[in-house]
Amino acid sequence: MNRLALLLLLLAFLLTTPAAAQEFVLDLEGAAAWQLRNDFAVPGDAGTLVRLEDDGPIPAGRATLTWHRWERWSLRVVAAPYSSDAEFVPSEPVLFEDAIFPEGEPVEVDYRFNSWRAGAFYRFAPRGDWSLRAGLTLKVRDAEIALRSGGVEASNENVGVVPLLYGGARWERGNRAFEIDVDAAAASQGRAIDLALRGEQKISDRTSLFLGARILDGGADNEEVFAFATVLYATGGIRVTW
Repeated sequence: MNRLALLLLLLAFLLTTPAAAQEFVLDLEGAAAWQLRNDFAVPGDAGTLVRLEDDGPIPAGRATLTWHRWERWSLRVVAAPYSSDAEFVPSEPVLFEDAIFPEGEPVEVDYRFNSWRAGAFYRFAPRGDWSLRAGLTLKVRDAEIALRSGGVEASNENVGVVPLLYGGARWERGNRAFEIDVDAAAASQGRAIDLALRGEQKISDRTSLFLGARILDGGADNEEVFAFATVLYATGGIRVTW
């Protein structure tokens, strides 16, 4: 049974389980992002490989809502949009989709990789200052690469559902906390990794401020598309609990 089916069964089980004490946690995150890699070819088996130069800082943000609905189980949704634009001058003709972009002419690139996620995770009993969690995430990938140069335009859109493994660890003492959080999956056709580290400072009973770093890495390699990107974020934000 694949991870998607397991996640759907898990959600069905949780939604029919009586609730215990409930708590909501909202994380609002702003970031400066640096695009360290953006390589693509469309079609994947015949298109011209394009390697964009490093770019940044690029403004970015995300929101995460967690619902601690049961004593040990929680639900989580994430909105993580990302987009960038770039320009390059090819040294040879570029085949992208069914269009040819001539060499020596500037080509504008619009890149979008939005991620919408929902999942469930189990919170293990704390051990001292440490607590661990693990679960599954269902990710909806909303991606597009669009090229234009003069009167030539072409784009490739990719919308799909990807099951991910989820895990996290938190150290908390007094008003300070340190947290690591990851969604990830890998296969022969590609990978997806979203890893974050951050430190928190509580400023009231229900509010904390945080600073940290995040790395987003992944892509796909198949006949339709070859696309891999790596983005490094410097993050900051606020956590509100109620």
